[in-house]
Parts: sequence; C-alpha cells; structure tokens
Amino acid sequence: MVELINYMKKGLADAPSNPILKFSDYASKIPDVVKFTLGEPDFNTPDHIKEAAKKGIDDNHSHYAPSNGTMGLRTAASEFLAKKYGQKYDPATEVLVTTGVTESIFDTVVATLNPGDVMVVPTPLFSMYMGDLGILNSGAEIVEIDTSTDNFKLTPEKLQQVLEQYGDRVRLLVMNYPTNPTGVMYSQAELDALADVIRDKPIFALCDEIYSELNYDQPHASMEKSLHDQVILMNGVSKAWAMTGYRIGITCAPKEILEQIAKVHQAVVTTEPTPMQDAAEEAFKNGMDDAQPMKAEFQKRRDILYNGLTKLGFDCVKPNGAFYIFAKIPAGLEQDDNKFIYDLVDKAHVAVTAGSCFDKGGAGYVRFSYAVALDQIEEGLKRLEKYVKENKK
Repeated sequence: MVELINYMKKGLADAPSNPILKFSDYASKIPDVVKFTLGEPDFNTPDHIKEAAKKGIDDNHSHYAPSNGTMGLRTAASEFLAKKYGQKYDPATEVLVTTGVTESIFDTVVATLNPGDVMVVPTPLFSMYMGDLGILNSGAEIVEIDTSTDNFKLTPEKLQQVLEQYGDRVRLLVMNYPTNPTGVMYSQAELDALADVIRDKPIFALCDEIYSELNYDQPHASMEKSLHDQVILMNGVSKAWAMTGYRIGITCAPKEILEQIAKVHQAVVTTEPTPMQDAAEEAFKNGMDDAQPMKAEFQKRRDILYNGLTKLGFDCVKPNGAFYIFAKIPAGLEQDDNKFIYDLVDKAHVAVTAGSCFDKGGAGYVRFSYAVALDQIEEGLKRLEKYVKENKK
C-alpha cells in the first residue's frame, strides 16, 4: 500500500499544530477552570446588527455576492475608515471583503511574496504570521525581530539593521497594533519613523488594525497616514462589534495592489456569505460608536487585572489597547512557560497562554486575556495568589 502521506506538500508535515488550541482543549476539560485564554470579546453582537443579518436572510440574499464584496459593505467600510481614522479608500476599487483578517493575511502573503523574499515580523506576535498562513505556499523566509527589550515595540534602528542585512530581499513588513499578545500601541510619531525606514523601497507594509476601536489611552494611530501607497490595511468587524463568528474582514490598498490580492481571494474563497455582509454593512454604517461601552468595560478589567498581577510579582508592560496583558513569570516559579501553564491549570485551575507561542521574545512570559467577566478575573487572581504562595521557591 502506498503511503500517500509521504507525497503531500513538503514542509507541511513539519508545521506544528497550533499549541494555543491544543492547550485550550486541555484546559476546557477542567470543570471550574478560569480561562484567560480567549481571544475574542465576551460580549454579544449588537441587536441592530443581528437584525440586519436576519433581514438579509428574509430578503433572500442567498446567492453569490460580488467577489470583492457587496458595494453596500465596501462603501460603509470605506466611509467608516474615513470618518473614524482619516483613511481614504475608493470602495469600488480599493476595498476587498474577506473571511476575516485571517484570510486577508493569507491573501496578502501569497500575493506579495516570491521564493527567496523576506517577510519581517516584530515578535512576540500572534502565531498566524509565523507560518500558519501563506508562507508555506511562498517559499519566502521569515525574519523575526525580538522587541522584548524595547517595551515590545519595533524600533527604526532594528528595522534598519534588518534591511542592511537582507537588502533587496525584504519585501513585506508585518505590523499589528494594538498588538496581540502584548496590547501595546504605537504613537503616530513612532509609526511615522518606521515608515521613513521603508519609504520608497519595494517593501509592502501589512498593517493589521483589527483592534483599532480598542485603544484606551490615545486616538488610533496608523502607518497608513504616513505611507499610504505602500500599506496594505486590514480591519474588520470581529473585535469592535463582537462578531468573530461572522467572519468578515476588510482589506484596503491602492487599486493596482488590491487587484492582485483579489485574485488570490477569488481562487480561495470566491465570496463571503451575503447575509453576513449585510450585518457587517450595518455595523460600519450605523454602529459607529458601538464599541465604546465594551471598550470602557475592557479598560476597567485591564486596570484590575494589571494591578493584581503586578502585586503578585508579574512584570507587565501596561497595555494600551486590545484585551491582553503579556506578563513575565515571577522569579522563583517555573520559568519554562509551557511547563508553567500546565502546572498552573492543573493545580490552580487557571488557564493562560504560553508566551513562547508568540515566538522570539515570548519565552518566560504568559498572555492573559481579559475578555473575561470581572467576577472571573477576581476569582482567577485569588487562585493565582494562592498558587504563587504555595509554589514560589
């Protein structure tokens, strides 16, 4: 019998299974576990958006939408981005609807990278950029820049060093802000300085801004403002409107760039479910400030969790956005973050995510998601305090 597994795509068998999902499955089997692992809002989608989805079904929007997305959604997204952030894109030619930002990233990586090209990724960063998507198809190389000694922000100096080392091979810079897993946010001046490093070079900037509505301490900044012609901008409805299950993302870029990305989208997905696009249109069009109450609650949770963790000896950079805290494991406790999370969940029934899941700079850290009800945060801190007292050497 032929072992067909040996004839599948080279490199795929060596790609690891997602350790975040593996641990989440393990932790979920513990009945009373407090889970700080969730990467999605624990709120419900606003009612007016749900009604729009229902209306789409009732109106028999059950056929193929245009491949790039309905014009209603593209227009609403374009107007939202312009009004909220001053980002101007023509809905007819510069906006593409995708299956969440996950597909946006895949499409962009496949469309921009050739064998031998370099994709630059500041780390720690969510694992999808490290090979989960697209890179297996491109033959390109990932170059990680460890930001853990720079308050988890990419500096122009470190970016310049990479350009000097890899030269014309550098083709794509990945930027995600506010950032998963650290929650840090760049200022406009910091993004402008990074833009200056790659300006007028044949380098695309992939700017994942899915957490744009969850900025706590400053207005949302964007590299698009300083580098429009080189930026491939990504956003969507998952985080700001608690619509992760609707799977609607938005990709924006200059017309000639977006045309090529759209070809990948057409081959992979064809189009998104039309009633889900109706819902996303309603979110962008009539939900301009829907995220504000959720943001206020997240900020309250952030402060309580941050203060609680620092009192227990966890060294954390206070997050400016999203809903994550990236915390250094205190001295005296198990420093292998993968071993630590299993020991913590087994003994204290508290689940967190290992920092090494987010690549360079993440070892010895754990990620706490505060997309968790306040009473659960308080209970988790109590259990964590007991664990630290009993296990610290």
